[in-house]
Amino acid sequence: MAERFERHRQPWTYDELQKLHMLAKKDMSLKAIAKALTRSEESVKDRAKADGLKIAKLR
Repeated sequence: MAERFERHRQPWTYDELQKLHMLAKKDMSLKAIAKALTRSEESVKDRAKADGLKIAKLR
């Protein structure tokens, strides 16, 4: 069963943005970043795109 996130449409905090940028620079996968931030993969992907970050596509 997929993990469910209780947070829904929460604004990004400064700390979350810093962590997103740090994890993206370490070439972590989208799934790992989403889990670390307790946000959905879709949310992380959208925010990374808005900030111009590249997320590693690890398969």
